[in-house]
Amino acid sequence: MQAMSPRTGTEAGKGRMGGAALLRLLRLASTTLPVGAYSYSQGLEWAIEAGSVRDAASAQRWIADALRYSLARLEAPLWWRLYRCWESGDAQAAARWNEMFVASRETSELRSETLQMGESLKRLLVDLGEFGPAALESLTTMEAPAYVTVAAFAAALWRIPPRAALAGYCWSWTENQVLAAIKAVPLGQLAGQRMLSVLEPVIEATVEESLACSDDALGNFAPGLALASTLHETQYSRLFRS
Repeated sequence: MQAMSPRTGTEAGKGRMGGAALLRLLRLASTTLPVGAYSYSQGLEWAIEAGSVRDAASAQRWIADALRYSLARLEAPLWWRLYRCWESGDAQAAARWNEMFVASRETSELRSETLQMGESLKRLLVDLGEFGPAALESLTTMEAPAYVTVAAFAAALWRIPPRAALAGYCWSWTENQVLAAIKAVPLGQLAGQRMLSVLEPVIEATVEESLACSDDALGNFAPGLALASTLHETQYSRLFRS
């Protein structure tokens, strides 16, 4: 794949965001977005069952580590590259990055999750009727788009500045993990809000690290997460699909 410098274009999206773009960002980051994110825990449920996560402090550590060692080193950097591909109209490069991300999913549950959510968001963009078939063609003709791929497409299509859009993507992921912990540990709503407060700078650091990540540095070595997801596949009693 051709090397890509993340800080090209609008200098990592530092431009001001207008009202329409802000509202569209809120739509994309909302937990009410009908893509099924609430039904997944990405292995967190197994960590709770095993006792590795047992309270707010351990849940916070688990989520922060996932941000630092997984999202910041592959998913978020790929989101940035995909945004630039869609922005420039390079559907072939987007397809290659998409293929790389899907191949990086270590378990059947993680793979099914990103493909199901990607298909749901793609269908939503089509059904909204805000854009014609020509504007959506590069996405609708892509085979098996991952959620990160479609989310980047939506952000580019809606002209959301990339830095803000990527922060919203990471925020949405974090909030869903916190909500999973609230349900499964269980925790109170106040504990969840405290966790989000502490995790805000971790999200900011995730965005910054992903913007500086070169192609050669891309990687997703998080064996604890992979094992948790693998073991979740045969967990006897569960609330979540991953």
